[in-house]
Amino acid sequence: MNNYLSDTTAIKGLSTADVDTLQQRFGKNIFTQHQKGHLWAILKNIVTEPMFLLLLFAAGLYFLLNSITEGMMMLTAILFVSAISFYQEMKSEHALEALKQYTAPLTTVIRDGKEITIATTELVPGDILLLHEGDMVPTDALILSDNDLSVNDSVITGESFPVEKQAGDKTPLYQGSTINSGACTAVVTYTGNNTTLGKLGNAIASTPDEKTALQRQTQVFVKQLAFFGIAGFAVVFTVNFIRSGNWTASLLLGLTLAMAAIPEEIPVSFSSFMALGAYYMSRMGIIPRQAQIVENLGAANVLCLDKTGTLTENKMKVVMLYDHINGQLYDLDENDTPGNNHLLYIATLASERHPFDNMECAIMESFLRDNKQHIVLPDMIHEYPLEGKPPMMTHVYPQGETILAASKGAVERILRVCHVDQPTREKITAYADNMGKKGFRVLGVASAIIKNNIMPATQDDADWQLEGLIALYDPPRASAAGVISKLYDAGIRVMLLTGDHLSTATYIAARVGILGCRQGITGDEVMQMDEKTLQRTVKEEALYIRMYPEAKQKVIEALKAGGYTVAMTGDGVNDGPALKASHIGIAMGKKGTEIARQAADLVITDDNLAMIPVAIEQGRRIYSNLKKAIRYIISIHIPIILVATIPLLLGWRYPNIFTPIHVIFLELIMGPTCSLFYEKEPVEDTIMQMPPRQKTSSLFSKKELLISMVQGLVITAGVLALYSIYMPEHSLEKTRTFVFTTLIVSNISLTFANRSFTKNFTKTIRYHNPLTPLIIGLSVLFLVVIQLTPGIRQAFGLTAMNIREYGICLATGFISVAWFEIYKRYLPAE
Repeated sequence: MNNYLSDTTAIKGLSTADVDTLQQRFGKNIFTQHQKGHLWAILKNIVTEPMFLLLLFAAGLYFLLNSITEGMMMLTAILFVSAISFYQEMKSEHALEALKQYTAPLTTVIRDGKEITIATTELVPGDILLLHEGDMVPTDALILSDNDLSVNDSVITGESFPVEKQAGDKTPLYQGSTINSGACTAVVTYTGNNTTLGKLGNAIASTPDEKTALQRQTQVFVKQLAFFGIAGFAVVFTVNFIRSGNWTASLLLGLTLAMAAIPEEIPVSFSSFMALGAYYMSRMGIIPRQAQIVENLGAANVLCLDKTGTLTENKMKVVMLYDHINGQLYDLDENDTPGNNHLLYIATLASERHPFDNMECAIMESFLRDNKQHIVLPDMIHEYPLEGKPPMMTHVYPQGETILAASKGAVERILRVCHVDQPTREKITAYADNMGKKGFRVLGVASAIIKNNIMPATQDDADWQLEGLIALYDPPRASAAGVISKLYDAGIRVMLLTGDHLSTATYIAARVGILGCRQGITGDEVMQMDEKTLQRTVKEEALYIRMYPEAKQKVIEALKAGGYTVAMTGDGVNDGPALKASHIGIAMGKKGTEIARQAADLVITDDNLAMIPVAIEQGRRIYSNLKKAIRYIISIHIPIILVATIPLLLGWRYPNIFTPIHVIFLELIMGPTCSLFYEKEPVEDTIMQMPPRQKTSSLFSKKELLISMVQGLVITAGVLALYSIYMPEHSLEKTRTFVFTTLIVSNISLTFANRSFTKNFTKTIRYHNPLTPLIIGLSVLFLVVIQLTPGIRQAFGLTAMNIREYGICLATGFISVAWFEIYKRYLPAE
């Protein structure tokens, strides 16, 4: 052991001063990879973007043509565009870094003689860890004391089976291992890169994530538009070169179209929406462990709930006993037992001496209240851990000249190992069913005398005698029924996957309003079904009982194979595989185990079930707003592209109305609009009355794409109408001023029209978006500055306009978009 551990004691732990010194020496408990700085990476991404390269090339061509003013304006535009991109990237980076702070796992340590909870990143060598079942080991450590400890070291050894460990072992606890059962106190030996896991370089966080479906759809869409831009560039360059023979000017005009067609705003919008959306959710107490998970939230159409701690309060209390030895039934809500109840004594012996499970805590509390003679519990000499289907567990104790075994577990298993006769089985089963119908969790309790002091090979082999039944009540959450109702309103099917008995699960399901609970399917029945049978079953049955990890995971996989987008809640060690298998794993932050939190995609910090529909609502909002932004990009790019090509192809008097300067300044308006304005849009009030979105191979439906294209074409028609009217009798500069101004007005109008594709402007104008005045103000300021500043107006190749001409541009731009408001009013989308 390292010498800096010598002053550590298991009672007091490190002092605050020690921690500061050790952290300066050893740093944070973080796996650090050698990588280039984020700033340089962001700058590299910006300068290698196609739009940046096109702008730089266009600026070079201007200087080559001796158009110094235009060249300087392009360089200025490059700085503006790069600054906006840099700001958006940094904002997303900061949001993701903040998200890491929210998702950092916590651990309990002893410092200054007190138990405190800290982020695992703050651990230093010498810290005293308190680890329990379900915790992930945050550092390398040596065990100081243990209680029935077993650990899964598969992250290091590759062996999936847990191994028993105890104080004094030469083998340490490894960072990344999980406490499979029991508890221990351990002292930290190595942190960060100095741990065994760190030296292997197997940091889980360093594993690259696969691209999500939405990312792939967005990339395909961007590539399609980029291909269109390349084709348009070739056409414009070729036609201009044939007519003029000037390759430099033709190249510049071709670049104008390419810049108009490349939708560089879409990738920026995607990363910004996901990162900022995830960060805002984390501030609400809904922590996405990865930003991209918000994509799946809007598509979730099945929610699989665990009962204990999710639908219920996870506050257990022993409420009823059936003592089989004397045939007495005790209702503890009405009367206490006479005292020193043997059934409670055996149930307590079958539990951990220092329980951390709520059920065992309730049993211990009930025993202590009943222990009138202050019986001292003996020291355990052997343990058979919880196992089997359905499960049971056994603790073994010395009892005079003999050995006593105490067991508790599922009623069916206890009756089986006790080999009771049929009348007794029917009688006990009836008692258990009646208790279950009241919502009680029922355990069977048995005892055995170990003959000849020879431990049986398995716990089933002991000579068991039935002691009776113990019933515990964990009341449903007060909010559960309302939450389930909201989920049904949102088109989300709810299923219950629990380890409880049929009658208990049926009672809870009825209390909270879960529909479709027909007969209940057991975990064993699930495992016996073939894939097709199970896929049919999960479409019809909502109640699954006596479930264990493999069965839960198989149900999740069957739902996924049936085309469902599955969310799953869980908080226990055994929920990890199902949480990982689901599209959206949801763990409870307070009472959930660290394994469940690490396996989950979302963590609800206050264990509030009501946050699940809130999370789904936020996921739908983010996805909806992202689609609004992209549809806005489609609609506004169409007139820019067509106004740059149609006059050229038709041989109009002014075939090339735009230069790269005009396009890039239009982009300066459009970029912040789609990635900042739409990201701030609030939730539409009907979003949770709509069905979940369908996961398809296409980002938009044909109808959605058609509407956005028609919006762009109508704006094009309005702009080209002014173009054709003013072109014969006015100069190029005058015509360009009409076209450019009308496009900006259309852009502002489109921004507000696309805030909703179903609600009218009279409704959406009341949506609270803090950027609304900023977007309007900057657009108006841009127009005013261009018109009132002769130098800038001349650089843009524009002329002054009178009030009447401004009115024509305003009316044309507004009418080109306003038709959509009439469409929404009289022909609402389905």
